[in-house]
Amino acid sequence: MALPPLSDLLDGLKVVSLPLNTRFRGVQHREIAYIEGPCGVGEFAPFLEYEPDEASRWLAAALEAAYVGWPEPVRDVVAVNATVPAVPAADVPRVLARFDGCSTAKVKVAEKGQALDDDVARVAAVRDGLGPEGRVRLDANGGWGVDDAVAAITRLAAFDLEYVEQPVMPVDDLARVRRSLAASGVDVRIAADESIRKADDPLRVVELHAADLAIVKVAPLGGVTGALRIAEQTGLPMVVSSALDSSPGMAAGLALAAALPGLEHACGLGTINLLDGDVVERSLVPVGGNLTVAQIDDARALDPERLERYRASAEREAWWRERVAASYEVLAAH
Repeated sequence: MALPPLSDLLDGLKVVSLPLNTRFRGVQHREIAYIEGPCGVGEFAPFLEYEPDEASRWLAAALEAAYVGWPEPVRDVVAVNATVPAVPAADVPRVLARFDGCSTAKVKVAEKGQALDDDVARVAAVRDGLGPEGRVRLDANGGWGVDDAVAAITRLAAFDLEYVEQPVMPVDDLARVRRSLAASGVDVRIAADESIRKADDPLRVVELHAADLAIVKVAPLGGVTGALRIAEQTGLPMVVSSALDSSPGMAAGLALAAALPGLEHACGLGTINLLDGDVVERSLVPVGGNLTVAQIDDARALDPERLERYRASAEREAWWRERVAASYEVLAAH
C-alpha cells in the first residue's frame, strides 16, 4: 500500500500505559500507541527494546488495520487458550480463573532466575487445574540450550503436553531438539515462534524440519495479509497468538485466526485478561473459551474516557512519536 503522510499518523497518535495484573516479560505496564485511519484503528506496540527495523513491521500491521482493512473471515468462532505467566504454582488457580471456559493453557517456562523444579510445579498445577482432558502447552521463549531443552521437555512430558513452543532460539538448534526428542522416544511436538517472526527467512523452519507447528502473530509479521502469506508458504498448522495486545491489537489477531483456511488448535488470543485496563468499553475477552468475529467492531471502538485515564506521560508520548517516525522511515526506505 502507499504510505499515508507521516504527519497524518502523528497528528492523531494516542499513547497509553496500561497496567498489568501479573508481571509479564519483565514489565508491569504495557505502552501502546494507536493510529486511526479510514478503516479503523491500528495498534502499534512493539516492545520497548525493539529497534526501528524490527518495530517497522509492527507499524506496517497498524497501518494495514487503519488504512487497508482485513480479509473476509471463513469462520465465526475461534477457541482460545489461557496464558499462565511464570508465576509460583500457588498462583496458578488465580490466573486460570481469569480465563472463562478455556480448556487449553499456555504455560511460560524457562524464566530467567527460575529452576526447572519451578517449571515442573507450575505445569503440574496447570494440569491439575485443567484436569486430564485439558490441553497444556509450554512456551520457553528460547530460554534453554539444546541439552537443557531436551532434559526439561523429557521431564515435563509426563504432563501430557500438546506442544512446546520455541524451546531454543536458533532454528538449527530447534531442529536438533526435535530430532533428539524423537530419537529418545519422547512424543512432544515442537512449535516455532521467534524462529518465524524474527527470522530473515521464516521458511528455514520448514527446510530444516525444525517444527511441527507455527505460532503466528500479526504485528511482528507486518499485518494479517503477511501472516496469511507465511501460513501458506510454510504449510504448517498455525496457532495465532497475541503480543500482549490491547483490544484493538487483539482484533487483528482474531481477524487472522478467522481468515486462516484451517485452524486446528486453540489460539493465544486471551491475554487481555493479563491487563488491568483497556481502551475500549467492551474488551475482546473470551466467553466460554471462545472469541467471535462479531466482537471485532466493539474491540476497535476507542473510548475517550479510557484513553484519557491511561494516557501516557508527555515524555513517553514524545518518545513514541519519535519511534513512529523512525519506524516510518524504515518502511519508506523499502
